[in-house]
Amino acid sequence: MVDVDPLSVEWTAAQVEVMHRLRDWAVGFTELNQHLAAWMRLPGSDANALGQIVWADEAGAPLSPAELSRLIGMTTGATTVLLNRLETAGHVHRSRESADRRRVTLRPTPAARDRAREFLAFAGVEIAQTLGAADPDELRVAIGFLAKITAAAAAANHRLGHTRRR
Repeated sequence: MVDVDPLSVEWTAAQVEVMHRLRDWAVGFTELNQHLAAWMRLPGSDANALGQIVWADEAGAPLSPAELSRLIGMTTGATTVLLNRLETAGHVHRSRESADRRRVTLRPTPAARDRAREFLAFAGVEIAQTLGAADPDELRVAIGFLAKITAAAAAANHRLGHTRRR
């Protein structure tokens, strides 16, 4: 790792603008999640968790409770309470699909998946239009850059997770 002090580096206007646009996307995504919560009639944390479960399941990589805890920034105990609420409300179910019977897999119920898809069909129009209109080369550049910035954030989170607080 190269030692760089992000507070003393002279950033270009373009680099600063990229950070602003990434922040704007994060804020917009958070607001979309709040709308999903209202749509699903769930607290924000529950909607965030359900969204992560649906997204992972749709990608063919269903989550375990521990993976969900990390993604939503909650302790495993708090995540268990949240999952109990989602399961009681009929939004998720836990199963043991792995050869390791101790591993729990989280899946959205068909009704929760359908309701989340209804939301995406309604709420995702502008994003779908923007992605559909993007030039393939533009998308390749964006994918490459976002992969790098995501890896950098993951590395920072890993380092911070293993650093003692002063």
